[in-house]
Amino acid sequence: MYAGTMVGIQDCSIKILQISSLLILLLFPATVSSECTCEVEDLAQNKGEALKYKLGAIAAILVAGAVGVSLPLLGRRIPALRPENDIFFMIKAFAAGVILATGFVHILPDAFKNLTSPCLKESPWGNFPFSGFVAMMSAIGTLMIDTFATGYYKRQHFNKNKQVNADEEKAAEHAGHVHVHTHATHGHAHGSASPSEEFGLSELIRQRIISQVLEVGIVVHSVIIGISLGASESPDTIRPLLAALSFHQFFEGMGLGGCISQAQFKSLSVAIMGTFFSLTTPLGIAVGIGISCFYNDNSPTALIVGGVFNSASAGILIYMSLVDLLAADFMNPRLQSNVRLQVGANVSLLLGAACMSVLAKWA
Repeated sequence: MYAGTMVGIQDCSIKILQISSLLILLLFPATVSSECTCEVEDLAQNKGEALKYKLGAIAAILVAGAVGVSLPLLGRRIPALRPENDIFFMIKAFAAGVILATGFVHILPDAFKNLTSPCLKESPWGNFPFSGFVAMMSAIGTLMIDTFATGYYKRQHFNKNKQVNADEEKAAEHAGHVHVHTHATHGHAHGSASPSEEFGLSELIRQRIISQVLEVGIVVHSVIIGISLGASESPDTIRPLLAALSFHQFFEGMGLGGCISQAQFKSLSVAIMGTFFSLTTPLGIAVGIGISCFYNDNSPTALIVGGVFNSASAGILIYMSLVDLLAADFMNPRLQSNVRLQVGANVSLLLGAACMSVLAKWA
């Protein structure tokens, strides 16, 4: 019964992840392919050299993302990296700092830049802060999904437990057992879960929802930056992006991998989620290469679509990093009762945010 509930959560959420990212890959290029331009840059571009850098970026970013998301998952085989150890708190704090900086320093400024571009009409884009509004609504939407999904799976599991217990009691009575009098000695062992088991199940469901929503936010952003890089025809633009985005994907992968490891998915689900994350930016680059002959990132629709998606992605990542990752761990009695661990977690958080913020100079 417990396994069935968990498998249902995994299958449903992974399908949603795949469908949403596929829609982004298919619809984003189509919506920007035939728009007029605000101003076309006139640069002496070497398309052959640019293509070489793009192909190199696909390989480098694929490897960096795969390594980053895999490292926290090695905790299953490396005792020092398991969630019950103190070092895991610091690794998770570093990863949360990376994700927080991604939302605030990388994605949200890009969204503001897109939606306040002079290429867009003054009304309505210049008269209202759409980037902040979309990010706020995205964060609120993430909160709603988080609470409703957790509540739904908890109620579903609780109802199944009640039904199983009722069936067992009826079976015991029909077999002639005095079921009421044996409760004191047998302690409700008929399929019902103890309070600690119920709490563990609740936390596991929550961690699984967190990891899946977090991956949606990261995937949306990864597809957009991949398309932008693939559509560029300037080697001078691509060269710094190649290195910066490789580190970017590595650090984001560490953050996502830490959440996936705590969610305790089955090996197949872990492989699917890790592979899915690793492939999104390279696939975005490939799509960008395919549409580079007619794509213009200054077209109104490209700016609007990119700005709205980036704003939504920023809201998701900021909410997840602050509420689901940092608040949960930093308010943990285990961390608050250990000054050394508390200092280490705070330093790790600052290091993660600093590393990702420095990369904003290039990407």
